[in-house]
Amino acid sequence: MVDTSTIKEHADVIGADGVHVGTVDHMQGDRIKLTKADSGEGSHKGHHHFIGKGLIAAVEDDGKTVRLSANGDVAVTFEEEENEA
Repeated sequence: MVDTSTIKEHADVIGADGVHVGTVDHMQGDRIKLTKADSGEGSHKGHHHFIGKGLIAAVEDDGKTVRLSANGDVAVTFEEEENEA
């Protein structure tokens, strides 16, 4: 189990393949809230997305990097909206 309490605001969220997935706004419950700047395009643009704790493989670099267990292109398909929990 990963200790999410060490995750810092503005940490990079990186897929297992090294691809940048997003930037941490903060932890909200058991999910990482990503910054709006990493919200994607179209109907997804301009609001926060979340990544569930279950996708976190490791927290590295003193909390400045969050490594996911899925590749970047797959991880974004697991992103959740604000009202999903």
